[in-house]
Formats: sequence, structure tokens, C-alpha cells
Amino acid sequence: MKSYELINQDTDSRARRGRLLTAHGVVQTPVFMPVGTRGCVKGITPAQLATTGAQIVLANTYHMVIRPGTDVVESLGDLHGLMGWDGPILTDSGGYQVFSLSTLNRIGDDGVEFASHIDGAKIYLDPTVATQTQNRLGADVIMCFDECTPWPCPADRLKKAVERTVRWAKQCKDAHANEKQRLFGIVQGGVDLELRSDCMRELIPMDFDGYAIGGLSVGEGHDHMIRTVEHTAAMLPEDKPRYLMGVGMPVDIVEAVRAGVDMFDCVLPTRNGRNAFAFTD
Repeated sequence: MKSYELINQDTDSRARRGRLLTAHGVVQTPVFMPVGTRGCVKGITPAQLATTGAQIVLANTYHMVIRPGTDVVESLGDLHGLMGWDGPILTDSGGYQVFSLSTLNRIGDDGVEFASHIDGAKIYLDPTVATQTQNRLGADVIMCFDECTPWPCPADRLKKAVERTVRWAKQCKDAHANEKQRLFGIVQGGVDLELRSDCMRELIPMDFDGYAIGGLSVGEGHDHMIRTVEHTAAMLPEDKPRYLMGVGMPVDIVEAVRAGVDMFDCVLPTRNGRNAFAFTD
């Protein structure tokens, strides 16, 4: 079953309207996804969240594994039961924590060993484990396990991260065992456009249900980000959804939509809301 339907294409830019098709409903795109990292969007109930117009929410595999644990989530049915949310859910694979918890992990060609930020317990994630865990969690859209690099990043490390990301994507595809879930590949490469192109040339033939642009909003600045987004989005398939990971500033979203991006997530709106900060016109 196809994952995306194009509704309208802007004639003056690459902006487009479409429909992301999932097991728990249709998502109108472009769409912003509120982040419920640990299984809830902080400071708001699921019913309140629905009144904001949210169509799809995000949770994180690494944090679900740590607490409450995959077995507990399964005992409640899946993430929809845990979160009290009957709409679509997307889970990140835990790949971002390779970057954000870099002082607590050890990365190798096969996977990553984490020390839990809660109690120091050892946690291991690799492409197969991350994919099978997401299959069990029951999200509608799941992500390949990837390596997100910092900014700035030495060229040799960036190249190695892209090679790992491609190799891991193939392993995720092979491990994926729930046909009701959409599996997205993730394009890495920092702001090196040649590496981004190399990564896409490897990932696109794997025919994922959608493609994410990862590794941005890590300190590279607006101009570098948009230049990279424009280049990457232009190469991605027209018949698949495009997801810009971790970007939530309004100006960044607007420019990325103009470049043809369909999906966004970020902790920024809820984090700012908890600290008495609001976006206005």
C-alpha cells in the first residue's frame, strides 16, 4: 500500500499538499508533530492535544526502552494504549541519542551501547534491535537506526557516519516485520551536499515508505540548514513523504515547506510553553 498521496503542487515553489496514509488514519501534510519523547506530550492531556489540531505525535524508542520498557508498552496493547492517543504515532529509532547522549555511549560499526541517563544501566541498540523494538511498540511510522553527527564534524567522521547510516538502513529494512508500519530511511551527511547525494543514491533504491532529512538543527545555522534541505528534498522521490527531523522554528519550517518538505517535529513549542513563552504573529 502506498504511503503518500499528492494533492496539490505549488507552481511558484516546491511546496506541496499531500496525505500521509497510516494504519491509524490519514495525516494531512505539511504537518508538525508534537513530541512526546517519553510517551506523553508534556503539560497537556491527549484530549487537549487533539483540540490543538495535532494529527500525529512522536515518541522515542530509546526512552521507551528505558522507561517504562517495551514489555510494559506491549502489555497495554501498544504505544496508542500507553499514550491514550488513537491517532497516528511516529517513533524515532534512538539514533538521535547517538548524538545527544554522546558522553554516555560507545558507538561501533555494529551498533551503540548506552549507559542509561537514569541509572547507568547498559542498553544496546543496533539496526535490528531498534527496528524490532519499534515493531513491538506499534507506532504507525518508524525510523531506521542512523548516526547523527555533531556540528562541526571532521570530514572523515562524517563520511564514516554516512556509510554506517546506509549499511544500517539495509539492516533495518531486512529486520522490519510489521507491514502495517511505515519504515522511513534517514539521509545523513551534515552540510556536505556531495555526501548527502551519495547517501540518497544508496537509500532511494531501497524503496522506503518515506525519507527523513536528519543531522540538521545541531548548530550549523539557518543558511546552511536551508541550503542542505533544498538540495536534499529536490533529490528525494516525489511519491514519498519527506520529513525534516528536529526542526521547529517557524521561519525554518516555512522555508523547508517551500523546499518540498512534508513533516516536522521539535520539542520547541511544548518546551517554550512550559516556560511561559508563546509564538505570536
